[in-house]
Amino acid sequence: MKKIVSIPIEWKGTSELFLALGDEHRQRILLAFEPKEHLNIMQIVAASTLSRTAVSHHLKVLHRAGALQSEKIGKEVYFWVNQAVMADALERVLDYIKTQT
Repeated sequence: MKKIVSIPIEWKGTSELFLALGDEHRQRILLAFEPKEHLNIMQIVAASTLSRTAVSHHLKVLHRAGALQSEKIGKEVYFWVNQAVMADALERVLDYIKTQT
């Protein structure tokens, strides 16, 4: 067994995303999006069993972790899945795991 002193460079920046993805409510929110779809909070609430306040909290966590992007258009904020960030994090960790076997 080797002593782990620091996180491998390939894993840097992934912990917040993995924490965000570890919650089933946040997973369901991400699964509500069709490919390339932009949804506002009311559309996400309608697809969820959660209150608007709870959805808002989960959106904040997902956005901060990089799983979602957003844009304000008029009075509405639209969210969409940030596929590039999620794919990059998963690929870096998977590549590291493959080199360790």
